[in-house]
Amino acid sequence: MSATAPEMHVHGTARASAFDRGLSLTALGLLCVVLVAIGRGRPHWSEAPSLVWAHLLTIVLALILTVIQLWRPKGGPTHKAIGRVWVALMFGTALITLFIVGADDGGYSVLHILSIWVMIQVPLIAIAARKGQIERHQRAARAMVVGALLIAGFFTFPFHRLLGTWLFG
Repeated sequence: MSATAPEMHVHGTARASAFDRGLSLTALGLLCVVLVAIGRGRPHWSEAPSLVWAHLLTIVLALILTVIQLWRPKGGPTHKAIGRVWVALMFGTALITLFIVGADDGGYSVLHILSIWVMIQVPLIAIAARKGQIERHQRAARAMVVGALLIAGFFTFPFHRLLGTWLFG
């Protein structure tokens, strides 16, 4: 795939595409809603286990970096440094969720399958970038943002889940 006009190189790095900027704004919106939910849940903070707080921390940081990463030029040293931290946060948050069980039905849920998928895909995203497989890297990173952050993030609010309870309750 050749670079489109919005992705043409500037100082050796590719500018963010309109799609990336849209994803970035969507991630920013989700981040704001998550932060509002956390703030509204303050009276119940002590009820949340430390693993849940670790998960929330990694997700909030990953969302912040997602917003920055998708908006900024691609390929430069800052992109690579932020990407390394983002990969670690995404892997860490997925790993943490494997130890958070019983929140909904007393055991593992469908969301735990997503965690395993993230733990497999995130290293592959990094490997593709290191091998110079930029199109593959971009597709996989965008899919991760859409699936593991945005769609999964949306599903943290309904169905009596913690953030939804804090936000709407």
